[in-house]
Amino acid sequence: MQTLAFKAYGEVQTRTASDREIEIALFEQITRALKDASAPNTPAAMRVEAISRNLSMWTLIAADILTDGNQLDASTKRSLILLAEFTRRRSMELLAGSDDLTDLMDINSSIVSGLTAGRKSTEAPGAD
Repeated sequence: MQTLAFKAYGEVQTRTASDREIEIALFEQITRALKDASAPNTPAAMRVEAISRNLSMWTLIAADILTDGNQLDASTKRSLILLAEFTRRRSMELLAGSDDLTDLMDINSSIVSGLTAGRKSTEAPGAD
């Protein structure tokens, strides 16, 4: 499991950034890989890698949500667990031959929008 975590977080973890900035960068990086993998004539290995990385990320999110120390409210936890389960099911369909990665990209983009909005709301007034 640590290997999956390192693979998921390895590239963005080396940056000096807040946890939220790392989360945003990770979602953006994986969403970009999904977008690249959705292009026509994409090699199957590239597609499988993008889907697998996304699935690994969501598996780690679900595991984190279920830890005792997670401080998210119950409603947010429930919503994220449902998204993780949807992502798991959709990923299996995609790996079995379905071809539209849009659902996964849309979910990740929505999460980035929420994290970005949350980041802006915690900044001091007048901070740019």
